Amino acid sequence: MLTDTAVRKAKPSERAYKLTDGGGLHLFISPSGGKLWRYRYLFDGREKTLSIGPYPEIPLADARSARDQAKRILKEGRDPSQVKKTERLSFRAKTADTFEAIAREWFDITRARWTPIHASDVLTSLERDVFPAIGFIPIRDITPPEALAVTRMIEARGAAETAGRIRQRMSAVFVYAIATGRGESDPAAIIKGALAPKKKGRQRAITDLDEARKIIRDVDASPGYAVTKLAIRLLALTAVRPGVITLTPWHELPAGATVWTIPASRMKMTLDKKSDAQRDHLVPLSRQAIQTIEALRTITGRGPMAFPNTRHVHKPMSENAMGYMLNRAGYHHRHVPHGWRSTFSTIMNERYPSDRHVIDLMLAHTPTNAVEGAYNRAQHIARRTELSQIWADLISDGLNDPIDLLSLPCR
Repeated sequence: MLTDTAVRKAKPSERAYKLTDGGGLHLFISPSGGKLWRYRYLFDGREKTLSIGPYPEIPLADARSARDQAKRILKEGRDPSQVKKTERLSFRAKTADTFEAIAREWFDITRARWTPIHASDVLTSLERDVFPAIGFIPIRDITPPEALAVTRMIEARGAAETAGRIRQRMSAVFVYAIATGRGESDPAAIIKGALAPKKKGRQRAITDLDEARKIIRDVDASPGYAVTKLAIRLLALTAVRPGVITLTPWHELPAGATVWTIPASRMKMTLDKKSDAQRDHLVPLSRQAIQTIEALRTITGRGPMAFPNTRHVHKPMSENAMGYMLNRAGYHHRHVPHGWRSTFSTIMNERYPSDRHVIDLMLAHTPTNAVEGAYNRAQHIARRTELSQIWADLISDGLNDPIDLLSLPCR
């Protein structure tokens, strides 16, 4: 039987040698001075050796415990060396299947369905909010409280909407792990009911016609860049999304055009539909919309962008510019750029309830009925043109002509 002192004082020699402890356990000492615990045993009639580990990392007492554990495995009819190998491979697989590793794999496979901008947003959100918290944890070991802690950190900065999106993305990763045999549950689905409630009405909108007209009058009267005021005017007249307005190139608005064709590639829809020209969004231009565009043309018509950045004419205006303009006019927390869509929808649906489907088409809303969305490509352009002019007459009543905005103070 070995002692701790004998093991510690064992010196290397020209040839490797062994110090036997008993029960098949021995200390192998190499010529370089390395000391390794080994266990010799018989399995299926063959002599085999199990490497336990180096000394002094593994002291004598731990080496004997490992030998005894190996003997118990032998009594069960299993090979200790094979069991250790299996455990080692299992550990490597487990540590390789971290949340971050699987999330990046899921992202690479899924990103083909998304636009580049959305794909970037998804990956950035994971890298910023999720990977630092749980990315290093094997995905099987992540618990609902740990998933909830991720969303709580996001909620703490007042971003309940973002927390909800992050939860959905985490859930998609867990489901992918389950489908590929590396996960067992979806903790992000379990925590759904524990998230802080989202603030309703986040897209603030005034839906009274008289007050909506007053918004434009107040914007016109506020010091500011004329191009921003014209952007808000065209936004109110067409009810397109603010991001569509700011990124508009002049070639989409040729002189004399009565219909604005917005390519599907610039619309909010899934990536597989963005290349379908039949899904281009047609916006009939009212008389007032054409006047607004022509007033704008006198300012920015020589550049590529209809609504350029104030500093760089080849870059688009920031969508925030319209929001800041509305805030300066006194509508902070009352009306946002996107709110014009609600204004148009509410007022026109109240006046023309039978035209609900046409109004939804004017807003580029996707039909809730999937079959209808796939097969009904009717444009109803004649009625859309009529409603567009009716709306423009309503919202423009009492307003200055767009060209007058060019003579108002900028700041």
